[in-house]
Amino acid sequence: MSESRAHKSPPSLRLRVTAAAESIVRSGHPWLFAESIREQNRAGEPGELAVIYDRNDKFLAIGLYDPESPIRVRILHTGKPETLNREWWSARLAQAIARRKDLFDGQTTSYRWINGESDGWPGLVLDRYDTTLVLKLYTVAWLPRLNQTVELIEQQLKPERLVLRLSRNIQSVARAKFDQSDGVILRGKPLSEPVIFLETGLNFEADVLRGQKTGFFLDQRENRRRAETLAAGGNVLNAFSFSGGFSLYAARGGARSVTDLDISAHPLKSARKNFELNQSHPAIGACRHEQVQADAFEWLAQTANPKFDLVILDPPSLARRESERAGAIRAYGKLAASGIANLSPGGILVACSCSAHVTTEEFFGAVRTAANESGRKYKEMQTTAHAPDHPAAFPEAHYLKAIFLQC
Repeated sequence: MSESRAHKSPPSLRLRVTAAAESIVRSGHPWLFAESIREQNRAGEPGELAVIYDRNDKFLAIGLYDPESPIRVRILHTGKPETLNREWWSARLAQAIARRKDLFDGQTTSYRWINGESDGWPGLVLDRYDTTLVLKLYTVAWLPRLNQTVELIEQQLKPERLVLRLSRNIQSVARAKFDQSDGVILRGKPLSEPVIFLETGLNFEADVLRGQKTGFFLDQRENRRRAETLAAGGNVLNAFSFSGGFSLYAARGGARSVTDLDISAHPLKSARKNFELNQSHPAIGACRHEQVQADAFEWLAQTANPKFDLVILDPPSLARRESERAGAIRAYGKLAASGIANLSPGGILVACSCSAHVTTEEFFGAVRTAANESGRKYKEMQTTAHAPDHPAAFPEAHYLKAIFLQC
């Protein structure tokens, strides 16, 4: 065999899929599952471009192949064939950046630049924390393309620091096959302490190297802003408080007192630091800040003392897989009932869910049922979904929802 023949590139990875999958891909859904593939010409490598053809052997779509995931292909493009070269990727990043233009002013230096599939970057998110950017990957398909992706980010956004975060399910493969680890700094100086950023004029810290998500729950910004307008003169309970985001907004909104309730000492410590960072604000300095370290479900059920004027329930996902959906719906109802029991007459309940497997209708229904069964008259003030920097372009992306009730 000649040397040129020995080093010849393998043929393009070609897939054919079931009729049902064809329809789903044509509709714009960004995931192709392994069981939908009925034929492929060879084994594929992580991050390889897989070309999908329809039953008439015409181009259908192209996407990133991931042999490690049930989501075998993350769709990048459908319609007419295109060459996915550097210029194509650069334009796609520019589109995501342009969508955020004019959303924020200098009082907010933290938001999402890329929201995965909904911005055309399936399995990848990019968050800003002041001059530090955090790139989080949810599929190994991006790892072979990491250097190219980093170069594009540096070219267009020019961060002082870029941190790599990896979802738990890909960390072992990333380490073994790509020599990449969660929390490494890809560009910029080392970090010895959390990054400080602004959100609507408030200072917060983010543990971008080891914290949950990319270091902070940026997706709840708009609901925190709404809670601020409801807190004046009241006693506020922030259950599942994490690092005190809702609490700090409520304090600035004129709350008499705020109580953080969380099971873990670490986020409570971070909440104290966030309050310290904002003590120069008169309303925050005047607000009594208390903390309770306990299981929120148990504490709320046992306390049942209607002394709070605003109760915020923002638990972590209660259904991480479809099999947990029914139990999560019951848990949301029970949690809402306990929250109402701790609410003073005429107080406001803010109930949130980040469980993608629980639909908006199921979640709101559980909370409304709890309100009906409480025996109180209640008024539904509003329901909310995703913030503008967290667009949701397909059904599974619609995970965040919140409902505001006056009871």
